[in-house]
Amino acid sequence: MSSTDGTLLKLNYQAGFHRETTRYTEEGKWYDGDKVRFREGRPENLRGWAKRVNTPFDGTARDLRIWSDNNTRRLAAFGTEKKLYVYDGNDNVDITPIVSSTTFTSAFATQATSFLVSVSSASHNRVIGDFVLISSSTTIGGSIVLGTSVYNIISVTDNNNFTISAATAASATQTSAGEGTGQFLLETGSNIAIAGLGFGAGVYNAGVSVTGERAWNTAASASNIILQGTQWSLDNWGEDLIVCRRGGQIYYWDRDAAAIPARAVVVTASPAQSNSILVSPNDRHVISLGATGFATDYSPLRVRWSDQEDYTNWTPSVSSTSGEVELTDGTRIIGGVRSRNQINIWTDKSMYGMTYVGNPFVFQFRQLGTNCGLLGQHACVDYDGRAFWMSDDNFYSFDGQVRNLRSTVRRYVFDNINFNQLDKVYAGVNSEFKEIIWLYPSSESIECDSYVIYNPEENHWVYGTCKWTTFKDRNVYDNTITTGSDSYLYDNEPVDIYTGDNETIPNFCESSDFDFEEGMDMIFIDKIIPDFEFNDGTIAIKITTKQYPTGPETVKGPYYINAGTRKVDLRARGRQARVRVSAASNNTYWRWGAVRISGQRDGNR
Repeated sequence: MSSTDGTLLKLNYQAGFHRETTRYTEEGKWYDGDKVRFREGRPENLRGWAKRVNTPFDGTARDLRIWSDNNTRRLAAFGTEKKLYVYDGNDNVDITPIVSSTTFTSAFATQATSFLVSVSSASHNRVIGDFVLISSSTTIGGSIVLGTSVYNIISVTDNNNFTISAATAASATQTSAGEGTGQFLLETGSNIAIAGLGFGAGVYNAGVSVTGERAWNTAASASNIILQGTQWSLDNWGEDLIVCRRGGQIYYWDRDAAAIPARAVVVTASPAQSNSILVSPNDRHVISLGATGFATDYSPLRVRWSDQEDYTNWTPSVSSTSGEVELTDGTRIIGGVRSRNQINIWTDKSMYGMTYVGNPFVFQFRQLGTNCGLLGQHACVDYDGRAFWMSDDNFYSFDGQVRNLRSTVRRYVFDNINFNQLDKVYAGVNSEFKEIIWLYPSSESIECDSYVIYNPEENHWVYGTCKWTTFKDRNVYDNTITTGSDSYLYDNEPVDIYTGDNETIPNFCESSDFDFEEGMDMIFIDKIIPDFEFNDGTIAIKITTKQYPTGPETVKGPYYINAGTRKVDLRARGRQARVRVSAASNNTYWRWGAVRISGQRDGNR
């Protein structure tokens, strides 16, 4: 039978990825892919990225804030487990708070040819990985001038001595030399959540030696207790910045003093412990979620706020609107976001609405939903007055009512997530494409290496791999801004850029299995008629056939297609088939159109 007897089949598939059942069951749909999105029902590859600053920062960013100052200069701020930064348009500027100071007198010691400098500092209370700002103009070790620089503490001898590494080697051995000042930066935190260890963790079972249990006076080696990693929350106070590292006090960064450059300073009257913060719109209160109360006791379910228009006043009085409220449903507050006419707050169990009502109560709280708790501090986002968030087993939205978002990739995502690192999940908005994105660590990773995207306008889902840890919309910059797990600040999806720092970005989209007619007949495919939107790049198409859903597969291709390709001839045979498209050259853009294949019934032998 010649190919002229074949039938042309148009490969139109339902938008989004569909992974809730088997590949054959999802016939007529797209099944798998990476770094693709759908517009008007058609898949296309994502644009690329480029470093905004070519110098890495210290640590892994956990929150990102984008804004413009009063002179319309664009700024970005982000916090890592090591430092707090502001991107000022040129560089990442270290604005980490200073928490204590000391004077060095005859405090430095060196060994000839070594870069190491031993520093004597009484009761420094520092650990390896902490940072100290040293100002010293004296020469030590014959050739080392420490100057005014931030140094990483690389070893700790005891609570009175630690070691740093200088930029040059000492030319001589010297002890008890040099003078200067030291300012210790906010202590370094943890980059990962860690299962609880020690005497207070695990199951106690005196006198019995059983795996997972422990006898008296025996430390547990593992438990289901998770010690949380470092998290930040950042918000604006006008052109200035309000920040909080989880579990600590609130800090303030003054934009007008940035030329120094200024460091963030503690708001001394703020709660001694806050888990996250945000600023209420219009009425301008700083709100602490999970906080030490006015009576100094800490509660993970307490919402506390400052006086209106005064972030320094947290004392309730007849002349102040500051106050506090205890939520009831859940064990702790996870996070919150501003939305239309209210602030949405989530515990690990429920959702609340916080609305400004003025004196005497200042804020009103309403429970909006139950059994819909938030997965992580930054796993929620507001888009056009609607809240979207990720729980530990589902996706939700709120538009006046809590709704369960039906996801065609739910099982795929939750079967592929690292539940010990859920706190790293980060939600963002890409308004250009009307998308909600969640970054998350896969089951094989301790860092965010995957994403899932929901398009609420077209109601479809996709997923893929990435290296982003935070994600902010393009409301200030010309494109979305992200931070990478490689410790760089990125322009994400700049217009007409389809490379990742000039490197080829692997991407693909693959269909579910299909047959020409349901039944047992074999099919023979001899032609692909492409219909794509292109730039001047090249794409590759593969056809995979098999006789049974769980049987062996035969792959034909890749066949390379560019804007001038009219057809692709091939010979592929099987009961069912699927198609896969991907970029095959650097900086390639492609978009699926109405691709057709030529096929016909074939014999069973």
